[in-house]
Amino acid sequence: MEDFRDHIATVNEHGKRVWVYPKKPKGSLTNKRKLVSYSLLIFLLLAPWIRVNGSQLLEFNILDRKFSIFGATFWPQDLYIFAILMVIGIVFVILFTIIYGRIFCGWICPQTIFMEFVFRQVEYWIDGDWKHQQALDKAPWDAKKWGKRILKHGIFWLISFVIANVFLAYIIGSHELIRIQTEPLSQHIGGFTAILIFTTLFYFVFSNLREQVCTTICPYGRLQGVLLDKNSMVVAYDHVRGEQRAKFKKNENRAESKKGDCIDCMQCVHVCPTGIDIRNGTQLECVNCTACIDACNSMMDGVGLERGLIRFVSENGIVNRTKFQWTRRVVSYTGVLILLIGILTVLLINRSDFSTTILRQRGSTFQIDAENHITNIFEIDLTNKTKTHFDVKLLSSEAAVTFQVANKRIDLPGEKHVRERFIARFPYKVIEHGTKKIEVIVIGNGKEIDRVWIKLIGPSF
Repeated sequence: MEDFRDHIATVNEHGKRVWVYPKKPKGSLTNKRKLVSYSLLIFLLLAPWIRVNGSQLLEFNILDRKFSIFGATFWPQDLYIFAILMVIGIVFVILFTIIYGRIFCGWICPQTIFMEFVFRQVEYWIDGDWKHQQALDKAPWDAKKWGKRILKHGIFWLISFVIANVFLAYIIGSHELIRIQTEPLSQHIGGFTAILIFTTLFYFVFSNLREQVCTTICPYGRLQGVLLDKNSMVVAYDHVRGEQRAKFKKNENRAESKKGDCIDCMQCVHVCPTGIDIRNGTQLECVNCTACIDACNSMMDGVGLERGLIRFVSENGIVNRTKFQWTRRVVSYTGVLILLIGILTVLLINRSDFSTTILRQRGSTFQIDAENHITNIFEIDLTNKTKTHFDVKLLSSEAAVTFQVANKRIDLPGEKHVRERFIARFPYKVIEHGTKKIEVIVIGNGKEIDRVWIKLIGPSF
């Protein structure tokens, strides 16, 4: 019977939520998760304050449509690069899930890292381990319980406030965040409101929603269901070796009594942060956090049985006792991923620090001036992706064609976008059959920074 698949573990038969009290995990894999998690937390907290080439290490400024990644600044003109990045991300997620299941969720996902290694640790410190937490929830509201609740949720709110500020530093930039924090509140009502909203949101997620984000809200768990197959490496219970389950008895020969290695201690269930029983098989709620592996290995050591009853293994690996295999599907996705990374590398190498767009002014054709020369009016859009300030001049690849900028000169600050008008002036002999294509050479601080083709028009005769 697999009726456990008809509902998630954190909802009972009456549709009410079952609160999860996970036991504090211990073991070698938990220690490795701590190392990975705290390293990522330090990077996450420091990245907005580190500057490379004058730019924030990581910034995703949606409002100004400017993105900084490891010192390189990207603008809307670089949207094609982000499109490739998104495709690579999707293919990588698919490939990673096919091979390793949902290990990203348990080891790298910010939701899991903050929940298990920040908020949950505060809870263990104040309320105690799982049994103490259960007892405290059932206890009457006396001074001790009120004190613990106020302290815990006060710390939760402060941590959420810090996360909200860090989150905004990635979105609006650390300099702008400092202005919101240091300048009078009246000048930054919108920014301060955003901080309060995000603080409340993060507090609600980590104090109340918790594992519901992973089991119900996040679409990745559902995606896992269509990506995994019997060759995917996941955290799994070796049912071949473990069944039939039975309590451990000292000096008993379990093989002779036809008992499996699972001693039915329930430790794998007690430590699970999503409340599942891994022995039921692969489930979408499993985030591959490996807490159950540590718990099971500890019990196996205690009773003198072999480790690895719960481990990273595929379904075929359990049944056929084989290791991971490179299937045709894995090889195909790997090939596509390598190809896309190659394309991205080429695009990044050939990416220009300047973007120039020249269009004819809307509604205009050509004019003939007093000296019997033809004039065309154009609009030029310039984007400077560098930190350098440029004094821009326009030259023509055709000697007889001259350009006159409306404001005499073009001032192009670093990391800015400017728009100007200019007039192309040329004699009749330049055009043939009413048109002529020429190159506009964009000169910045005395050096060529870009070239753009434009089309001159005039009378056809």
